[in-house]
Amino acid sequence: MVTVDAVNMEDQHDSSALLPEATDSTTAAPGFQKHQGEVKPGPGNYFFLSRTENFTLSVVLLIGCYSAILIPAYFPSDKLMPVDDYHQPKDQVLLNRSASLLSGPCQPRWCLNHLRPLSCSAGLLDIPVFVLREGRPVPWDRSPPLGLQGSERPLARALAFLPQPGLPPSLQGGETCRRCVVVGSGGVLHGSHLGSHIDQYHVIIRLNNAPVHGFERDAGSRTTIRLIYPEGAPHSPGEYRDTTMVALVVFKSLDLDWLSSVIARRPLSFWSKLWFWREVVDNIPLKPENFRILHPDIIHQTGQVLQNYMQNQGKMVPTLGTSAVVMALQLCDQVSLAGFGYDMQHAEARLHYYEALRMHAMKSQVVHDISAEKRFLRDLVAAGAVTDLTGAL
Repeated sequence: MVTVDAVNMEDQHDSSALLPEATDSTTAAPGFQKHQGEVKPGPGNYFFLSRTENFTLSVVLLIGCYSAILIPAYFPSDKLMPVDDYHQPKDQVLLNRSASLLSGPCQPRWCLNHLRPLSCSAGLLDIPVFVLREGRPVPWDRSPPLGLQGSERPLARALAFLPQPGLPPSLQGGETCRRCVVVGSGGVLHGSHLGSHIDQYHVIIRLNNAPVHGFERDAGSRTTIRLIYPEGAPHSPGEYRDTTMVALVVFKSLDLDWLSSVIARRPLSFWSKLWFWREVVDNIPLKPENFRILHPDIIHQTGQVLQNYMQNQGKMVPTLGTSAVVMALQLCDQVSLAGFGYDMQHAEARLHYYEALRMHAMKSQVVHDISAEKRFLRDLVAAGAVTDLTGAL
């Protein structure tokens, strides 16, 4: 039997304490050699770390894991899915139908005349589109996005920066017949080859950061109105090229401060930026007269109409897409939709036309009632009030 007369509990090469061995063991533990009553480090001992090194490594790994999870969600990525090398449109029938629609003359008051059969038609008419300094009172009894309660001062500051807060001359009333197209972000737009058709509309409405550059063949190249909230504003300056107007959808009072800072080209403070759920842009390369504030009645009335289509009543916020359709009904005589219709039955279907995200990602969201919105848009199409260019509704 080997008797250990003295055990040196300190490694000569490390200031940290070693774990004691079992006193009744006759075999040295792996990584250690017994010699002359001392525990000496063997070749395998260098695999183990000291307590200080172990703690430091754990902290570094923990921070790394959190960064890997949080940073991609907070900072938007400019890397978009490359366009596939397809040469033929995926649905020639729809493309021919779109071409036939554009070949005919614009029909004045087409939408209004075809909305009458719908029971909800009264809620879709005569809604103010943009907030004015003087005009229809802003609903202060409802909080954003359904109203502007508690946002009086930020709104006043933002309006002071807008030289033309109302409709631009090109969208004001008159004898001119206008065609609108609302370009959704749906994956159904991918491969449609509708870009050249979309560019022929008088008013082209886009949503948040849905890209144009690199996707002109399917999505077109011009933008008349881009509806955004701060976190959804495109970060690439190129996405504002050939854009007539950016309209802010207010979801919180701070959104109005962001708009003022963008127009005045004075970045928000670091503290203010912490209240946004993702990084926001400091600069949008447009003139002050190219900005507007969407009237909250558009969101509110859209939500009221959708209540008729919800199976379970609740306080769901309508998507920007459906709200943009209701806005288009106020502005144009004829309205077409492109890129609308989520195929929830196929989880692996493409969610957006510009990225690889799949449809199952929509199932995790609880803010919007996608099924109710689809039923509503189907009714508009069935009544002939709007035209579905991509055929997914």
